[in-house]
Amino acid sequence: MLHFNLKKNATGGLTILCLGAHCDDIEIGCGGTLLHLKEAFPRIRFHWVVFSASGHRGQEAAKAAELFTAGCEKEVFIKVYRDGFLPYSGGKAKDYFEEMKDQVNPDLIFTHWHGDAHQDHRLLSELTWNTFRNHLILEYEIPKYDGDIGRPNLFVPLEAPLYEDKVNYLFKAFDSQRGKRWFDRETFLGLMRIRGMESNSPSGFAEAFHARKIVVDDVI
Repeated sequence: MLHFNLKKNATGGLTILCLGAHCDDIEIGCGGTLLHLKEAFPRIRFHWVVFSASGHRGQEAAKAAELFTAGCEKEVFIKVYRDGFLPYSGGKAKDYFEEMKDQVNPDLIFTHWHGDAHQDHRLLSELTWNTFRNHLILEYEIPKYDGDIGRPNLFVPLEAPLYEDKVNYLFKAFDSQRGKRWFDRETFLGLMRIRGMESNSPSGFAEAFHARKIVVDDVI
């Protein structure tokens, strides 16, 4: 694993790998943290991959990636694996992860939580750990009908207006989701508020992650 000292690499820029099974997963799971990192580090390179996005949803995914990575060097990849069937294309997904390993050596990786109820999410988490075995990996959470929210152990406090910007960008990018009952400001702000309470965030808002293994190196 990489030692948890991002500032060590800041002068040369940070490379962040963002992995999402579906459109809006990355943005919901870690969008506020990405905006925070953009403010904290002047040079960030994003390698951004969405695995299941086709047609209009693919256009939304590209728009969202641009909003959250604006002003940064980036590579955005929108794949068209069938939604809900990713484990049944596991061999092809694994091949793509092997390709990524040769393309990018990230300082930080955001991926799905291994305990997520959605099969596509779990597979990406498994492949992330299988492929990037010596990297700092943070697993984000996605609120959903299944009620599978866990007990994360790493928190990123979010100052205003970052948590509001996150929600505004979600609604700006993902038009097709607005009619869904779960896709509302209260859902997104409510989860960040709970995580802010749990982490004693000065603003009251935070995002939370599952960090399986971290080594602290010097002073962060």
